[in-house]
Amino acid sequence: MTRRLTWSLWTLYALMSAAVALFSYRYLPRVGLLSPDILANLFARPWLDVHVAGAATALLVGPIQFLPWVRRRLPALHRTLGRVYVVGCLAGGIGGLVMAFGTTAGPIATVGFASLAVCWITANLQGWRLAMARRFDDHRAWMLRSFAMTFAAVTLRIYIVVLPMLGMAPLDAYRASSFLAWIPNLILIELYLRGGLGRPARSGRERL
Repeated sequence: MTRRLTWSLWTLYALMSAAVALFSYRYLPRVGLLSPDILANLFARPWLDVHVAGAATALLVGPIQFLPWVRRRLPALHRTLGRVYVVGCLAGGIGGLVMAFGTTAGPIATVGFASLAVCWITANLQGWRLAMARRFDDHRAWMLRSFAMTFAAVTLRIYIVVLPMLGMAPLDAYRASSFLAWIPNLILIELYLRGGLGRPARSGRERL
């Protein structure tokens, strides 16, 4: 993967993440266009606020953590944002896990979103543990897995728009998206970590 393509993809992911994060914050003051199905969740209060505050913040700061020059030149900022990111993911994951059992979309969506929450929490705890153990290569691999699941907030919104355009009923599209929003993301990251998808060879120099 060329450096120009890498930066282009990072820019795209960062802009999409920021857009979804900033738009999601509207649920905290309950202003603007809000989904009645989300508000109808049995555990929306207070867990929707916990989920949105944590997940949106993680989505907003996450892309910055993958910039090599931040890690090299601003390690204190990297550590601080890393703590903000992990705490945001844990809050988002816990809130999402509780809300998965209150969804109005049925048991399929419950399984999909609950599985995402458990895997998301696990990846962040593992990434944090490895950072504390100074196993930084393994730490970065787990944080890439973590962000693949954080980015599910973006891919979810893509699928629930695209699938109905392909003829799927909106409710079925939402149920399918509870799995599609994150499993393909994880598969792509695993392929990347195993040397596929144009991952650059390791050297003593950090790369995005």
